[in-house]
Formats: sequence, C-alpha cells, structure tokens
Amino acid sequence: MRHQTVTDLRRNNRARVLRHVLLATGSTSRSEIARHCRLSAATAATVVADLIEEGLVTESGTVPSDGGRPTARLIPVAGSAYMLGVDVGEAGVTIELFDLDLRRHDRVFVDVPAAEASPASTGAALTEAVDTIRGQNRSVESLILGVGLGLPGIVSLDKGTPVVHAQSMGWVATPVASLLPDCDIPVYAENGAKTLALAEVWTGAAKGVQNGIVALIGRGLGVGITTHGRSFRGATSSAGEWGHTKISVGGPTCRCGARGCLEAYIGGDAIVRRWLESEPVGAPESYGEALDLLLRRADDGDEVAVRCVDEAVTVLSIGLANLVNLYNPEQVVIGGWAGLSLFAAREKQIDFEVRQQSLAQPAADLRIVAAQLGGDGVALGAALLPVEQLIEIGVRRSRQRV
Repeated sequence: MRHQTVTDLRRNNRARVLRHVLLATGSTSRSEIARHCRLSAATAATVVADLIEEGLVTESGTVPSDGGRPTARLIPVAGSAYMLGVDVGEAGVTIELFDLDLRRHDRVFVDVPAAEASPASTGAALTEAVDTIRGQNRSVESLILGVGLGLPGIVSLDKGTPVVHAQSMGWVATPVASLLPDCDIPVYAENGAKTLALAEVWTGAAKGVQNGIVALIGRGLGVGITTHGRSFRGATSSAGEWGHTKISVGGPTCRCGARGCLEAYIGGDAIVRRWLESEPVGAPESYGEALDLLLRRADDGDEVAVRCVDEAVTVLSIGLANLVNLYNPEQVVIGGWAGLSLFAAREKQIDFEVRQQSLAQPAADLRIVAAQLGGDGVALGAALLPVEQLIEIGVRRSRQRV
C-alpha cells in the first residue's frame, strides 16, 4: 500500500474543504471547515486561502463572534466555473448549463423518438444539443469544466475506455466517446439513476442522508445506492440495475429480453399498456399523460383503473421492500416521471405496503419521500460529474475523457 505523500495530503485536504464549501447550506466559515473536515485551524485557513486564490471561493460578509474579531463567511464563486449536464431520456436529449452554485442558466432539448434512439441518432442529437447551448453562451465558454452525460444502461470502463451497455435499447459496449466524437471539452458519463442520486444527495431530498436509495422509475427502472454521500457502483459499475431483478418465473418479457423483470411490471409504459389492453381509451399523446389519466380514472372510482393502479402499487412496493431488506437504507427517494406520479397519487398506500413487505427491523425507521428535483434531476447530477473531478483532482480544463 503506497504511503501518502505531502502532495496527496494537500490534494485530499483541498478536496474535503472544497466539497464542504460547495455542499454547505448558505455559507460556512474557516472554523466550521476545520471542525467538519477535522483539520487544524491553520490547515483550514491555508486551504481556504488557496481556494480563494484559485477564484473558487470568496468571503461574503461577516457575523459577530464570541468576543473576538467578526467571523468571515465563505461561499463558492458561482461564476468561476460552469458545467453542462445532459439527460439522455426517453423522449430525447436535454442539456442544461449550470454555474458552480448549481443555478441553471440555459436549457436545450433535442427530440429523439424512443424507437429511433440508436447510438448514431442519440450521438447526433447530443452533438446538436452541446453545440447549440455552447453557441448560446459564448461568454462563459472558457469556464466550462466539461459535459456530464446521464445515460440509460450501464456505464463502465473497458480497458480504461468508458463504454455504455444499454441492453434494453440494443446498445452493446458503445464507447462514450463515439457519442460526442468531436467534443473538445472533457466528457464524463454515468447511468441516469446514479446521476439522479448524486443530484438528490447534493441538493435534494437525500442531502444529509448517510445511507439511502434513490429510485428512478420511468420507462425503465434503476436505483442509486448511496453510503455517506458516495455512490455504490459494484465491481463493474452495474450496481443499481433494479429494473432487471426478477420477481416472477415465466412473467412478461422485458425490453432486455428476459422474462419476469420488475421493469416489465412497473415501468411507466408497462403499466399503461396493461391498462389499455383492458380498457382502450385511444392512443395516448405520451405514456406520461396516459399514466396521469389512469390515475385520475382510479381516483374517480373506475374499477379497471383502480385494479390496475393497485396492482402496480403492490408490485412497486414489493420491489422497494426487496431493496429495504437488502440494503437497510434510512431513506428511499422515489423519482422519475412514473415514480413521481404514482407516489403523488398513492403515497400512503405505497408507504404502508412497503412496510408490510419489508422485515420489521429495517422498516422501523425508514422514510419514503419524493424526489425534490423533478425533471431536472438527471441533468443536474450529470453536471456534477465534472464538479466531482474539480473537487477530487483539481482539473479545470483538459481534453482528457473520463
């Protein structure tokens, strides 16, 4: 095991302090940094001075102290860095521009129909979206740390090269670099459920949660499993493929080709398709609109709709209870368009059934809550990928792809 060098120590101290400043609610101070990061007052002051010199942190007013000099408050310099976050979703590509204070400055959407979402068409939409948003924000071009991609499927390294495996979409070992082949800023990538979890940990419903699960329920299903604010990735980064856990033998065929997957029961489109098979209501504009109509019909007492929603809630609750029993989270956050709609309509029922299906001990202090970031969560989490590199490595701008 390699001994830690002075350079390692300085880099680690810088990472801990910068992370604390960026995650602090409001502002922080040198003494709070020293206490939170377990550093001496002198070391904390030195690291803060370095970050101020880098232009990443600044003093913002003072507050009275106990008998001594006023205490300076510290905040990030919002305009010192910008990030692009991309949600490669079911309807197309959404890209958003954020500053270091995580305020959104711009948003661009490029349509890609789900039936046409090949690596080539998705890559073309990504290139268009990145070029468009950069063209609309030339004034901050030199301050963009990189672009983060929230992708469907598994994102892993193959001999050091990031690749995405999206079996349900027919993407087999697709190099991330091939999706943005001519991009001259760093490109980072992660599974969309994991980027949603990262965003909820930084600034949403999972902030401050030590051991939690963020469930993304859309057409597909995935989870981000977090421990002490960090994502559990597994041996090859495929941890969290919750939608492809099996809950029946010989059940319906999933998009991945297997039978009995959880996704084949409670993916948003699967719920809608089962309802339409029993009660045709015409072609829906979108699965999201159809699911909302189904939930309204159930609220109005329509027997077929009630039966369909109850079945979906029961299966969802079983899937969540399996996670509770496996990982013992203190909190489960439910996100994604289908998850948010179901939870808003059936929160008490879901909470009750999850606890019924879980072991009593792990369920005793469990909280089940809705994601706070809505449709922006995946893109915001993707934008945090270059921020994580800024924190851990200190890079501001290079051409290396991670």
